[in-house]
Amino acid sequence: MPIVRDLSELPAAARGGAIAIGNFDGVHLGHLRIVHRLLERAREVNGPAIVFTFDPHPVRILRPAECPPPLTWTQRKAQLLAQEGVDKIVAYPTDEALLRLSAQEFFDQIVRSALQAKAMVEGPNFFFGHNREGTIDTLRAFTAAANISLDVVEPVELGGQLVSSSLIRRLVSEGDVAQAAEMLSAPYRIRGMVTHGAGRGAKLGFPTANLEAIDTLLPKLGVYAGRAWIHSQQFAAAIHLGPNPTFGEGATKVEVHLIGFDEPIYGQPLEIEFLARLRDIVSFESEIELVTQLEHDVAVARKLGA
Repeated sequence: MPIVRDLSELPAAARGGAIAIGNFDGVHLGHLRIVHRLLERAREVNGPAIVFTFDPHPVRILRPAECPPPLTWTQRKAQLLAQEGVDKIVAYPTDEALLRLSAQEFFDQIVRSALQAKAMVEGPNFFFGHNREGTIDTLRAFTAAANISLDVVEPVELGGQLVSSSLIRRLVSEGDVAQAAEMLSAPYRIRGMVTHGAGRGAKLGFPTANLEAIDTLLPKLGVYAGRAWIHSQQFAAAIHLGPNPTFGEGATKVEVHLIGFDEPIYGQPLEIEFLARLRDIVSFESEIELVTQLEHDVAVARKLGA
């Protein structure tokens, strides 16, 4: 799905429908509840279902030192939302002009004029406008005056916890990618560019793709079972995230062994998702011990990633 970044380029068919505004970082179960209600309202008003998000997150502009690494990049977010049935994604460029808009100005210029919304769907903790001055109660007053319907969707609770991007971020940081996946619309995924490594994996019988330029949150260091995508093909993968103490290397690396794939892919983008954390990073006494462990890791990863 093409992402709209300039509202002047928004086609007429993408106006006059139902909209949901927010960051949608991770596209988790709480976001899906909003999206599903959004689709219902779009059908009722006979218009498109539009998600309006921000790129980058406003906190990155306002308080960059406090901005956590994102869970999803914009194209991935749009892909996940489109799979749920959203008609158009607006990834509005976050700049000082946008952040200076008052709540009333944001509502009038974005919601009413640019998007011509007939319905809105938001969570209870929705804020908008300069200094987050607009609350969900503010939005209720604005939408009522503009004859726009407003649905406030309650958060999703799973296992006694409210599903949120911050909770998922903590789980990923702790390496609990399996529990994070239960709260996400798809297993946690990162992307990067394949670069040249030491070539040691190939010599051991387990060639790896070394990933750099990763722009989202990295899980806790360790060995993981996952999946990888290259050339639109999916492969089970064993992922090593961390240093290589067996060979005296202390730098953190992301090394991916694509099971059943052995072609040069240097300089190409690679996406990987994490299914389960298998073990910590450890130092082995010999290459034989390392290879034995790698054989076990790959067998488990092959099974989980199939």
